Amino acid sequence: MELKNIKDVAVNQKELEIKVDRATFDAEVDKAFKKNAASINIPGFRKGKAPRSIIEKMYGKGVFYEDALNAIIPGAYDEALKESKLEVVSRPEFDLKSIEDDGVTLTAKVFVKPEVTVSEYKGLKAERESVEITDEAVNTEIDRVRQRNARMIEVTDRAAKTGDEVSLDFDGSVDGVPFDGGKGEKYSLKLGSGTFIPGFEDQVVGKNIGEDFDVNVTFPEDYQEKTLAGKAAVFKCKIHEIKETELPELNDDFVKDVSEFDTVDEYKADVKAKLESDANKAADRKLDDALMEKLSSNLIGEIPDVMYENETENLLTDYENRLRYQGLSLDMYMKYTGQDVEALKKQFRPQAERQVKTRLALEYVAKTEGLEATDEDVEEEYKKIAEGYGLEVEKVKDAIGAEAVKADVVVGKAVLFVRDNADVSGAKKKATRKPAAKKATAETAEETAPESKPAAKKTTRKTTAKKTEEESEDKAE
Repeated sequence: MELKNIKDVAVNQKELEIKVDRATFDAEVDKAFKKNAASINIPGFRKGKAPRSIIEKMYGKGVFYEDALNAIIPGAYDEALKESKLEVVSRPEFDLKSIEDDGVTLTAKVFVKPEVTVSEYKGLKAERESVEITDEAVNTEIDRVRQRNARMIEVTDRAAKTGDEVSLDFDGSVDGVPFDGGKGEKYSLKLGSGTFIPGFEDQVVGKNIGEDFDVNVTFPEDYQEKTLAGKAAVFKCKIHEIKETELPELNDDFVKDVSEFDTVDEYKADVKAKLESDANKAADRKLDDALMEKLSSNLIGEIPDVMYENETENLLTDYENRLRYQGLSLDMYMKYTGQDVEALKKQFRPQAERQVKTRLALEYVAKTEGLEATDEDVEEEYKKIAEGYGLEVEKVKDAIGAEAVKADVVVGKAVLFVRDNADVSGAKKKATRKPAAKKATAETAEETAPESKPAAKKTTRKTTAKKTEEESEDKAE
């Protein structure tokens, strides 16, 4: 293979002219003949026994050229790309120029990463939210733990109230006619949960065990069962059992059961410290989001649309994987929501554009400031990825090249550089210096996915952590 020439075709688009010697091409043509000859019928010859010259005479000299070219092009392109040292961001578009006695000449058009600048990345102004954890917030968090450790006790001496769990019979009808799904026996219903039609649970409140009573409701106009939408219904009901939640008392014994501490005061102090840590991390994320938004807005350069398209595809793939983790396929999701793939891509596009611009801007900062990743940095990042996905470090190294990890670490350092050189106001506490390379790779902003998404982050290429996860899944499958 010989890289003959590289020329500009358009902004950020190059054309590589590649030459493959005739001997290499002829060898692949011979392989194609041997592979296909057995399936070729030629009159006068047994199937698969016709000489190559006869086959070429009947079907044309180039009958095996396509297979030969398909075998040659990938390797020739990879070699040419390596020699060119171009940072390509698109799939190549190949064109066969000629097949001559001295070899084959082809071209490959590709889009390359653009040369960009950032007009300003030092002194970016942003405000960091102040963090203050109140006693009320601490008590609320402790109450959540008490709820998780609560027990249900049976109540027999009073009527049902909001928050109780009742065992209920109900039999619904519209205009005196029962309907599908309108009947239940000893159904367990938590009053106030909003599980049933609006107004239903409120009418159960105040009723006693063994009491027969009617619940009158109207189905919402947008009710999923169209035959019931907007209709008035009557449910004949009876309560069999009432249970209430009994929270454990907040004392030293409770603390010893649910934590590593011995006293309520120690436990509260720890809860407050954890809430404060979480709040500071959230404030840091919002600060980084604001800084990255300003940084990317200062990006100067023409970005190939294919970079946005690729990133949109990456986000869609991530989204599909998250759906799959929740037991839902993308096809099922689209049926439920009435959307199609193009609609999802349209929703992801703004996010993709932000992330591409942020990555390019951070790479510019890193290059301009001479930020580098040491071997120790790379090893530490490998360990983080391994711990995050429950893999052995060596398996992560097999899946992800050191250069990819190094690039992510450098971008992470660029995030820190921008933050440390920003003009930050409103902060009671300086932002913590702990952005993972995975976070910096995407952008510092949390991703926003389409409306009603079940619970996304991506870069101009796959983040190292995401790539590890996907490759591990492939091996498992």
